[in-house]
Amino acid sequence: MSNLRSLFHQNDAYAVWHLGAFRRFITGRFFLTFAIQMQSVIVGWQVYDLTRDPFSLGLIGLSEAVPFLIVALFAGHVADLFNRKSIVAITATVYVACAIVLFYLSYAMDDLYKTAGVLPLYAIIAVTGLARAFFYPAQSAFMAQIVPRKLYANSATWNSTVWHIAAVSGPAAGGLLYGFAGIHAAFFCVVFFAALSLFFFYSSKSIPLPLRIAKEGIFTSLSTGIKFVFGNQVLLGALALDMFGVLFGGAIALLPVFASEILHTGPQGLGFLRAAPALGAVVMALILAYHPPVTRSGVKLLWAVGGFGACIIFFALSQNFWLSLVLLALSGMFDNVSVIIRGTILQMYTPDEMRGRVASVNSLFVGSSNELGSFESGLAAKIMGLVPSVLFGGAMTVSIVLATAGFAPKLRKMEIKGMK
Repeated sequence: MSNLRSLFHQNDAYAVWHLGAFRRFITGRFFLTFAIQMQSVIVGWQVYDLTRDPFSLGLIGLSEAVPFLIVALFAGHVADLFNRKSIVAITATVYVACAIVLFYLSYAMDDLYKTAGVLPLYAIIAVTGLARAFFYPAQSAFMAQIVPRKLYANSATWNSTVWHIAAVSGPAAGGLLYGFAGIHAAFFCVVFFAALSLFFFYSSKSIPLPLRIAKEGIFTSLSTGIKFVFGNQVLLGALALDMFGVLFGGAIALLPVFASEILHTGPQGLGFLRAAPALGAVVMALILAYHPPVTRSGVKLLWAVGGFGACIIFFALSQNFWLSLVLLALSGMFDNVSVIIRGTILQMYTPDEMRGRVASVNSLFVGSSNELGSFESGLAAKIMGLVPSVLFGGAMTVSIVLATAGFAPKLRKMEIKGMK
């Protein structure tokens, strides 16, 4: 492979943006992510406002993670058999339908809560979990089809940048709209932006699937993807490190409690707290576009996840709103180093005909870790208390980094620059 660093010189840092297919797809993904991030803040505050229970916030993540995990491997198999652009468009349509139902429930929830509690909200989130299970491997595989191999690292950087820009603006917009305009206006905007993404997805060019020489049965097909990931120490180590880091180090699900009980702010402040990690990630992504982590990549990955855990520890101890914002932003900067390194490894190592299945295995490690981390955070807060639970999670993340550094020497020595 040619020297990846040359792709990131100042004149080449925007190379992938010259591709019309990339621009159209990434724009659709931006609007959908923006809507989903808005929805996450709104639903989180709505549930906590109704229940005043941190564990209820953890159940939001669990209600999405369970259906996601059940169908994730099958979804990767589907992404390798059927048109990936069509899967992306259809699952995005399901997201829009769920947003419309949540908009309706924003009017009906006060009455429903008396008889059904917050179960209707959990049920809709569960449907979005099913949609996400099919969306994730299809969009990951489709992205690799529309971008030349030599631009994989470049596209991973900008894909992460655009996602995090949406993840910055979405929570902030959701919190501000909820606080100043009310829950109905906030959910209406979720519907609007999610629907806007459909124009870009449905108008994207379809690309034929790569030829699969072997005619495998479904179980053989699924096991092939699993064996591929578990047979590669670098890929497996990177995915596991990221999964456990997010699983134990995630404090995002408990932000409504921190905002209300410790930092004494409302939904507006919650929106900024939710946006802070993504803002830090955007800053880091722009830095990495010009200075990519293609040398000593394994060491940088370990330091990044360790730094993420340290930020979570200090965040748990903070009682100052502005200090908490800075710590969350720093956690996002560290986390994005991991995201970009992992994304590049995934694209470089995976054969075209296996991208859906490998992406689905990746989603089991990483795609569900945020939701399972939300559940773990809510459960730990219920058992240990709010601050001790987050301190425990951050300490566990740092411990996992130290253990990985000792037991995964190939990951520690890995360099993206040397990949073929």
